[in-house]
Amino acid sequence: MNIIAIIPARMGSSRFPGKPLALIHGVPMVGHVALRTAMCTSLAATYVATCDEVIREYAESAGLKAVMTGDHHVRCTTRTAEAMLKIEDMTGKKADIVVMVQGDEPMVTPGMIAVSIRPMLADPSIKVVNLMAEMHSLEEFEDPNEVKVVVDSQNNALYFSREPVPSRKKGSDVVPMRKQVCIIPFRRDYLLQFNEMPESPLEIYESVDMLRILEYGGNVRMAPISEQTVSVDTPADLVRAEQMMLDDPLRRLYTK
Repeated sequence: MNIIAIIPARMGSSRFPGKPLALIHGVPMVGHVALRTAMCTSLAATYVATCDEVIREYAESAGLKAVMTGDHHVRCTTRTAEAMLKIEDMTGKKADIVVMVQGDEPMVTPGMIAVSIRPMLADPSIKVVNLMAEMHSLEEFEDPNEVKVVVDSQNNALYFSREPVPSRKKGSDVVPMRKQVCIIPFRRDYLLQFNEMPESPLEIYESVDMLRILEYGGNVRMAPISEQTVSVDTPADLVRAEQMMLDDPLRRLYTK
C-alpha cells in the first residue's frame, strides 16, 4: 500500500502564533514532528504541508519534503487533502492511506504512526483512526486544550469533548481519562469525502473535527498508545514539551 504522512503547519495559530518554528532543544517543533514521523518504516514518504514560505524554507533546509498549499484553509483536513492531491500529481501515484500528523505533536514516535495505521491494515472497513492516550492528572483532564474521548467496547469513539468526560460528579470519581492524540490516518477517498461533509453542530460547539463523522453516523476507531505525549497549544506547553524531551532517545538520533 502507498501510505504517506502529511504534517499540516501554519504560522498563524490564534493561540500561539509562529509555533511551528518555535524551538525545542534547538530544533523547530515542526522539524521534530517531521523527522520523527519519517522514521516509521511503514510510510512511503513524509511531507510538511504549509502556506508559509518560511516553513517551506526551513523544511527544505532540514532535508524534509514540503508542499505549498493555499492560505485559505481553516481546517487541517482541507490543507492535508490539497497537499495529498498535489503529491499525487508530482509522484504519479495515488495514496491509499494518508496519515495526518498535527504539527504540534513533537513527541510523536514511529511506533505511534505504526499503531495508528494497524487497524486499517487489519480491517478494510475502517476509514479513519485516531490515537488515544491515558491522562494521569486531573489538571490535564480538566484542561480545555486537551480533547477528551469516550469509547465503546470496540474502541470506537462515542464522543469527543473539551470538557472532562465521562463525568466524575455522579457515579464515581474514578473514571477513564483518555485524550485524543492528533495522529489521524484517513483512507484516501474518505479524506476527500470528509471535507465535502458540511460542518456539524457538535463539531462547531466543541471545535473537534471528528465529531462531524459521529454526527453523520460514521465511526472513528480509536487506537490506544502507552506513550506519554504533549500537544503544544501554548507557550507553557512548549516548556513542558522541552522538559519531557530532555532525555528522549529519539531526539538524539537527529540532534547533536
